Amino acid sequence: MTVKDGTHGFPSYEHHEQACGGIADFLTRVLAKPRERGRYVFDSKYPDVHDPVMAYEDGKYYMFTTGYGVGMMSSPDMIEWKQEKAPLDPIPEWPKNPVPAYGGHTWAPDIIKVGDKWYLYYSCSTFYKNISAIGVAVNNTLNPDSPDYKWEDLGMVIMSQPGVNDWNAIDPNIIIDKKGRPWFTFGSFWDGIQLVQLKKDMKTPVGEPKTIARRRNPASMAHLQPTANNNAIEAPFITYHDGYYYLFASHDFCCKGLSSNYKTVVGRSKNVTGPYLDKEGKDMAATGGTLLVGESDKYSGVGHCSVYEFDGKWYIAAHAYDKSRNGASKLFLREIRWDDGWPVILDK
Repeated sequence: MTVKDGTHGFPSYEHHEQACGGIADFLTRVLAKPRERGRYVFDSKYPDVHDPVMAYEDGKYYMFTTGYGVGMMSSPDMIEWKQEKAPLDPIPEWPKNPVPAYGGHTWAPDIIKVGDKWYLYYSCSTFYKNISAIGVAVNNTLNPDSPDYKWEDLGMVIMSQPGVNDWNAIDPNIIIDKKGRPWFTFGSFWDGIQLVQLKKDMKTPVGEPKTIARRRNPASMAHLQPTANNNAIEAPFITYHDGYYYLFASHDFCCKGLSSNYKTVVGRSKNVTGPYLDKEGKDMAATGGTLLVGESDKYSGVGHCSVYEFDGKWYIAAHAYDKSRNGASKLFLREIRWDDGWPVILDK
């Protein structure tokens, strides 16, 4: 996007449960309702985040993250960040039907401007199961100080249920293709990353989702693994650059502090529907994916990324587990360049 100036017939996924336990701890300690935060102090230059996405409007950058009612921050320079009020306040009631365990902790949002409206997609889920749903809210502006600032919740986009769907309806991302058609990608574990076209209302899927990336091959409802070891893929993000659509995704496990081994992979395609091939020509739907970033001297893992062009420069935003801070999940925001058609992350 360029911006200017399971149970019930599904495997238990032991390792995914461990990862989700880490998410639960993070949400409890850091992203609880304000009155429950206790000793947590917001770090404006190096904030604790999970699953960051970004937008730019009228001289200000905005970031949306996992949090109670969705986390939101703003910055004039991508250096100093200010916490803003949660967009979903009060939290929507509709998720309590498809996702009875939902209590406001809202995962992995996405933000996109279409026409004169901003669309905020968000995930409501259940730890350890694909009892999940994705919703969307709309606003005229991202500026909380504007008289036009008001989020209107439009309700559910899609849901998943054990024994019904071999995918998990979380981690949404929207891409508008070169023909102006909106496409909706999502997914975590199970049968991997899904893609489906949306109607122009930005809410209604057209047909059934198609798998565009996975960690097992072949995959079907009948192919059930005892653990999630070879199904650990999530957090899709698609962007367009110089004739190609690029699919970024996260492999392996987040949310385990210093034991996190999250890594970001990428593939590309001439068509938004794929196939997305890595540098070696392997289809991401057949376990492919070129490593972009993972463990380093500073981080045990880096993942759940988003990628943008702001005023002629490209950036990647992700969360990273900082070894010097006992594996705390911190904001990872770096400039990237394109080298022979592939993204390369620049040192900060």
